[in-house]
Parts: sequence; C-alpha cells; structure tokens
Amino acid sequence: MIASSLDMLEDSLIKKIEVMDRIEEENNRQTEVLKNSEEVDEKAFDDTVEKKGELVDQLLLLDEGFQSLFDRVKEELGKNKDMYKEQVGRLQNLIHEVMDRSSSIEAHEHRNKKLAEQYFSTTRQRLENNKKSSAVAFNYYQTMNKFKDIPPQFLDQKN
Repeated sequence: MIASSLDMLEDSLIKKIEVMDRIEEENNRQTEVLKNSEEVDEKAFDDTVEKKGELVDQLLLLDEGFQSLFDRVKEELGKNKDMYKEQVGRLQNLIHEVMDRSSSIEAHEHRNKKLAEQYFSTTRQRLENNKKSSAVAFNYYQTMNKFKDIPPQFLDQKN
C-alpha cells in the first residue's frame, strides 16, 4: 500500500515538472512577445497569459492531490523510513527539482512583469501624446473657424 502510494507521489511530481516545463515555454514565448515594447502582438500576449493560467490551475490540482495522498501515508512512512529509503530519496530529489524550477519560473515571471510594465508605460505615453495632439488640432480648427466670421474692416485712406 505505502509503496504504491509513494509511486503515485513520484508520478505526481513528474507530472508537476512537466507542467512547469510547459509554463517555462510559455514564459519564453511571452518574453519574445514583450521584447520590443513598440511592436507587441497583444493577441499573442493574451494567449500566453491564458495558457499559463490553465497550467497554473493544473499545478494547483496536482499539489492538492499530492498533499492529500502524502497526508494519508505520512504517519506510516515515518514509522518505516528504512523500508522505503530508496523511494523517499527519489521523492526528495524530485521535490528539489520542483523547487528549483519554481524559483526559475518565479524569476522569469518577474522579468516578464517588468517587460509588460514597460510596454504598458510606453502605450500609455503614446495614448497621452495622441490625446494632446488631438486637442491641439481641435483647438486650431476652432480658432480658424472663428476667423471666417470677421466683418470687413474700413480702412482710412487719408494722409
């Protein structure tokens, strides 16, 4: 019973690593999309965010399953550590790998966040400049329309 549960825990960690690899791929895509803040494909950016959201949901499900299974075998495993030493060692290695990938993903997410903030700042500035240009053009148009209605002026020709 415990051995099969440990195998299931190991499979869960392997699946988690696979999902984390896919998240890392999406992070790389997102970095490529955001690399040039002047030419960002917003649809591609939205797609990467959506895919990463789905992958994070999968990770949460795997975490919940892992934790509930681990809680069931934890006490029995504590009593018979030596009997399952090899499997526990493999689990520990997988957990270290998950933690390393988690740190890597977190760092990559932080870099992507900075790229996204830069893109949003650039876009906001561009919109603000367009708004100012439109206001200047509208004011010029209104001013020029007022000059059409100037009545004729009488000029005195006397010396």
